[in-house]
Amino acid sequence: MDVRWTDLVDPTREEVLAALPVHVDPEVVELLATGSAGGRQPRPLLEGHGAYVFGVFLAALPLPDGDRISYQEVDLVATPRLLVTVRKTPPGGIPYDPATLHPAVVEGATAGSLAQRLIDDIADTYYSSLDGVYAQIEELEDAIESWTPSLIRERISVLRQELLHSRRTVSATRAAVRRILDGRIEVGDHGLFPVEIERRFADTYETLVRVTEELDIVRELLAGVRDHHQSKISEAQGEIAKKLTVIASLVLVPSLIVGYYGQNFESAFDDAYWSIAVSSGLILASTIAQVVLFRWRRWI
Repeated sequence: MDVRWTDLVDPTREEVLAALPVHVDPEVVELLATGSAGGRQPRPLLEGHGAYVFGVFLAALPLPDGDRISYQEVDLVATPRLLVTVRKTPPGGIPYDPATLHPAVVEGATAGSLAQRLIDDIADTYYSSLDGVYAQIEELEDAIESWTPSLIRERISVLRQELLHSRRTVSATRAAVRRILDGRIEVGDHGLFPVEIERRFADTYETLVRVTEELDIVRELLAGVRDHHQSKISEAQGEIAKKLTVIASLVLVPSLIVGYYGQNFESAFDDAYWSIAVSSGLILASTIAQVVLFRWRRWI
């Protein structure tokens, strides 16, 4: 069976219409012609439209700084004899590279096989992006002692948002692949996804399940880093409170002595043993005694 693959990058509406030989719903055409910067947040999906299948997928690409993940949108329209892919350039990024499809096209793969290879490669990008996430968590763990609390909180917040986005994206992609395995997405009598292609999608589904499990583990690791950071802050606050308490205790006894000497009683403190030297000695001795006691109790 001769299969034609048409690949478009950031196409106009006219280019999309020229690449689709079958009748396609206007809503689908608008989605295909809308760029990634069109103000909408794409979410992976796969729908059957009678004579064709329409899908939206997002490939994960870690950025060079390692702190962010760029999501490259790839839309597809598939029939048993045609596959149209629309790649969209994310803001400040690059479009998805469909190099994995070129050998299959040379081998004469079917449209369903091409779609499976495309979705499987996108699933692998999620798995590859986890390496960068693990590296970021290790960096956070090593930097808790040296980085400022505000910087650590910012990095944890950014990483948490990235994990939530990744979790939603992977879950939606897994749900789309599950629809193929359940036989809910098809064109004709298994004309697009025959049994052998559905078996390949089972491997793709298992990859997405493993990615979901890994994301749950990463979220637990991040929660552990956050708890450790909070314990360090509480420990530092406890040390500050202890030092302030010691200082207040050191001042308390001298204040008591000075206050006692300040009583306004006529001739009550005229004797020699009430002299300033004695009061100063009492203050010094009581202070030294408190310092020795606090050091002995390991309070300072």
